[in-house]
Amino acid sequence: MSVHPTAIVAEGAVVPASCTVGPYSTIGPNVVLGEDCTLVSHVVLDGHTTIGSGNRISPFACIGVPPQDLKYRGEATQVIIGDNNDIRESVNVSRGTAGGGGVTRIGSNNLFMCFAHIGHDSHIGDHCIFANNATLAGHVVVEDFATVGAFSAVHQFCAVGKYAYIGGGTMATQDVMPYSLTSATRENHAYSINKVGLERRGFTPEEIKELRAAYRLIVGSKLNMSDALASIREKVVAGEFGDKVAYLAEFIGRSHRGVIR
Repeated sequence: MSVHPTAIVAEGAVVPASCTVGPYSTIGPNVVLGEDCTLVSHVVLDGHTTIGSGNRISPFACIGVPPQDLKYRGEATQVIIGDNNDIRESVNVSRGTAGGGGVTRIGSNNLFMCFAHIGHDSHIGDHCIFANNATLAGHVVVEDFATVGAFSAVHQFCAVGKYAYIGGGTMATQDVMPYSLTSATRENHAYSINKVGLERRGFTPEEIKELRAAYRLIVGSKLNMSDALASIREKVVAGEFGDKVAYLAEFIGRSHRGVIR
């Protein structure tokens, strides 16, 4: 195991021999690291935190620290992180709260740029990107392949759908629809689908065409949301729209805060 002499690894922490712990890092007694993790320097791992393999954590990142919630009373809540995440400088990941399910969960293959904040009880999927100073309040769900732009914030209890792209400086106070481009420069409107991102992820021209048609019903027609969803579901049943559009309709149908249109 490569542990710098200035690092502090508490008794009880699980740190495999394949890991590298850089200068002035601290690892708490209830932390479990997977294989081949690198703590560059000045990293703080606290609380009941479990981190998978192949993660790289940059200086001044704080993971598993107490939630920024006045109701928190020191309960033994958790942070669970998957594999191959790149966690850059000064990223903060708060552990969960008893009232919010007790777990802040992050998947695999995500990029967290400098100063990103992941609030308590948030759940993040795989292959997501959080740009500099992207902020999640507590209880936020971010699904796979989503991007949260620089200086953007997502309100507590909101959800961000798969393949969504939130432009820089956006304040999302409702759910962000899958596949959408949502931006403060368009007055917090979902003004298009994330066509470039979808093409990069292997969506076919036919799937993108179907999603465009569905979005025209949602944001470009005079239909209210209930009628737009009914029309989309009819087309799914009739075979005009495939599973990608069916997921879009399902996401909107289960939204509690409403979606940004």
